[in-house]
Amino acid sequence: MSSRNVLVVLYDGVQSLDVTGPMEVFSGADRHPGPARYALRTVSPGGAPVRTSSGLRLVPDGELESERPGAGTTLLVPGGRYTGDFAPEITDWLRAHGGSAQRLVSVCTGGLLLAEAGLLDGRRATTHWYVCERMARDYPAVTVEPDPIYVRDGPVSTSAGVTAGIDLALALVEEDHGRELALSVARHLVVFLRRPGNQAQFSAQLAAQTAAREPLREVQHWITEHPGEDLSVEALAARAALSPRHFARSFRAETGVTPGRYVERVRVEHARRLLEEGGEGVAQISRACGYGNPEALRRAFVRTLGQPPAEYRRRFGIPPQPPPATAAPDA
Repeated sequence: MSSRNVLVVLYDGVQSLDVTGPMEVFSGADRHPGPARYALRTVSPGGAPVRTSSGLRLVPDGELESERPGAGTTLLVPGGRYTGDFAPEITDWLRAHGGSAQRLVSVCTGGLLLAEAGLLDGRRATTHWYVCERMARDYPAVTVEPDPIYVRDGPVSTSAGVTAGIDLALALVEEDHGRELALSVARHLVVFLRRPGNQAQFSAQLAAQTAAREPLREVQHWITEHPGEDLSVEALAARAALSPRHFARSFRAETGVTPGRYVERVRVEHARRLLEEGGEGVAQISRACGYGNPEALRRAFVRTLGQPPAEYRRRFGIPPQPPPATAAPDA
């Protein structure tokens, strides 16, 4: 298979990890035996060096204006410091030429550049959680999905903040060259093979606010560390030395979610990690996560993720490795 072109757009204020994260994934695929898989090229308006949001200076390979992405090209638009306006030389070029790329990819607030250029009209998309509401308000033709870490809609893929670009790039490598190569790249970068696209932008702990009062904060930490324990309102209230009614009211007021909802988020998140990374059976995982039986875990997964645990493991779990070969016994 001939190598795929990956064209990365640079501009002043771009987020450096939005650029280097996906590029490390694609270049990592080329470090493995076999023919070249990706040809990477960076461009900027006028071919001028750019200063990233962290102050890092990047020197592009060429001029944006001379590029015409086409078949075999993945056009990647990273995010950057968003101030509410856009450089017209970027959005005009995207409007004129972005749609001709075989694949169009954005990282973080790069999705706003695609939306401004009209390339997300009629499509599902996501961006950094901080600007999802703004995207939905300013671009009503775009169906904004604020929760997933990335969304793929035909040839257009958009991802959430910063490290989600690595997850999306790994998904593209897996699509192009198979799971084993993507897994090898992920291991080299010391990251997950890939978080599934429908995984929430926040972990359960980040999605909820941290309680202001120490007893409630301690309960939050205890839930995370003991998902298999009795996490009923009564048991948690006793740990906080509050009445169940006072505890439930205070927990929701300070975290933004009910105790039951928080517990379910933590338990499902823990079960997902076990399904993705380990070989335990569903019944064993159910007990470890406090569900007691596989049917209770299945209901929580369907309610939260829209699919049962077995299907989730099939799609996102690490495949079992064959047992090591053993030497034949001496005759």
